[in-house]
Amino acid sequence: MIWPGTREEQDKQQGREVARLEEDTSLEERMCQRPMVWETTRAQEVQAENVTVAEGGQAEINCRLHQYDGSIVVIQNPSRQTLFFNGTRALKDERFQLVEFTQKQVRIVLSNARLEDEGGYFCQLYTDDTHHQIAILTVLVPPENPLVEVKEQAVEGGEVELTCIVPRSRPAATLRWYRERTPLPGISSKQENGKVFSITNVLHFRVERKDHGSIVTCEANHPALRGQQKQTQYVLDVQYAPTVRIRPPPGVMREGDTLVLTCAINGNPPPTKIHWSRANDSVPERAVIQGDTLTIPSLSMLDNGTYSCQVENKHGRSSDQYVLVVYDPGAIVEAQTSVPYAIVGGILALLVFLVICVLIVMVWCSIRQKGSYLTHEASGLDEHGEAREAFLNGGDGHKRKEEFFI
Repeated sequence: MIWPGTREEQDKQQGREVARLEEDTSLEERMCQRPMVWETTRAQEVQAENVTVAEGGQAEINCRLHQYDGSIVVIQNPSRQTLFFNGTRALKDERFQLVEFTQKQVRIVLSNARLEDEGGYFCQLYTDDTHHQIAILTVLVPPENPLVEVKEQAVEGGEVELTCIVPRSRPAATLRWYRERTPLPGISSKQENGKVFSITNVLHFRVERKDHGSIVTCEANHPALRGQQKQTQYVLDVQYAPTVRIRPPPGVMREGDTLVLTCAINGNPPPTKIHWSRANDSVPERAVIQGDTLTIPSLSMLDNGTYSCQVENKHGRSSDQYVLVVYDPGAIVEAQTSVPYAIVGGILALLVFLVICVLIVMVWCSIRQKGSYLTHEASGLDEHGEAREAFLNGGDGHKRKEEFFI
């Protein structure tokens, strides 16, 4: 039903018509007409569907009509403000658009949904009586990428505290910690701020030098993300005392050669103090020092000595030494082999062990042979004695002399 006149006059006329339908009919008239109204409105049933939308998204509110006969249809928001009256806009909110008004369906589209839009939307049909259905609009607030904060600088051997924060979500988001795909236990808490929740998850764990550069991930899960996750990665910055190692030059150093020593440093933060020195003497004046590199040109035997590289950061200090031996150009120096000293020592020990075993076997064989000789000698004493006695006494003339050999 459309009334003539200006927009304001139409709104006023529509409002008066609604008021008349709601208030003018007395209770007695309604009671008398109840059976007839039931039969009539039964054919004009209104159906509405609940809707869920993410904040900032678009929602459709549908009111389904059955055998609509041209009666007045009014759509109201949760505050009971009329949005549309028989296809005519009643509330000046351009986010609501009437996209369909037929005898079977009234469809409204809400753009850029807000939390305050949440609630029940009334689909009302005015005949001799008022009938309505309510479409519940639920607005979800998905979380943004979590914020990861560290309480204080992580130091080797100490404990680090990481805090993951989602300041705004509805319903409350779920936060989890991972380290290289391995779950880590955290302590979660939430705080309600009006219709939204602020979620916090705190993680504690000990760190070592090897943990420097590892990635810890905070992951947020929420129904509005539809199976997706919001993640924030934090790269562990573990500070530790430095270590140092001097890289020696290859081969033998001779007079006239150039020595280049490099001090390999590992520390966090990187050491800013690097000091080269020589034990019991000063570094040659012609030496060139550039940070972690020491260069001595035109070597001579006077440069012999123990050179040291010392480094330091706020967590400690470290040093390494190199013994320089400069040879005469004509000197014959045994070539250095690439076989580690530990292997050479092992081989020598094995050879010594084998020699000892051979000696033991030889001694054992000698002792056994000597024992066998003494045993045979003892067993022949009686026979030898009897033969000697017969020889001394003369014996029978026909008997020949017997000889015994042992």
